[in-house]
Amino acid sequence: MDALAPRRNRTLALASVGAAVGMLGFAYAAATFYSAFCRAFGLYGATQVASKGSESVGGRTLTVLFDANVAPGLDWRFEPETASLKLRTGKTATVYFRAQNLSGQPVAANALFNVTPEISGPWFDKIQCFCFQEQRLGPHESAEWPVVFFLDPKLETDASMAGVDAITLSYTLFAARDDARSTQ
Repeated sequence: MDALAPRRNRTLALASVGAAVGMLGFAYAAATFYSAFCRAFGLYGATQVASKGSESVGGRTLTVLFDANVAPGLDWRFEPETASLKLRTGKTATVYFRAQNLSGQPVAANALFNVTPEISGPWFDKIQCFCFQEQRLGPHESAEWPVVFFLDPKLETDASMAGVDAITLSYTLFAARDDARSTQ
């Protein structure tokens, strides 16, 4: 028997445990990195976040449609106040979404969103949105939530946007994780 075998076995075991822990850590962080990457580049319908409106106004006018959904298990009503609007690139618009908690207990929700067509994500800039943080409504409480946004006029230079005349902003409300666990 080789005198170095126990040392090699211990080194191999430590390397294997280290690799397993590393893979687990990567798998845990992958969703966060993927989400950040999509937001940064507007991929898969992720919108951009802006601190202020556009400094210029473009020449194109597009139709922006609004869609609101409630995931199963969340006893809320949720709808846009307006179905659509026409918006010139670079102009800032404010729209409102109405939400109502239909249950007899306080409930928190988070909104997931996207825009379609997906190629419009890099050009859709939100300044203010209820989707940036968790929303909580008391029993049977209602609220109106604003979304302030603009379409970046630089979209006019993107050849893939040349045939796009309408963009749909869609939200789905989900019960917040803590609320989802407490109702099970």
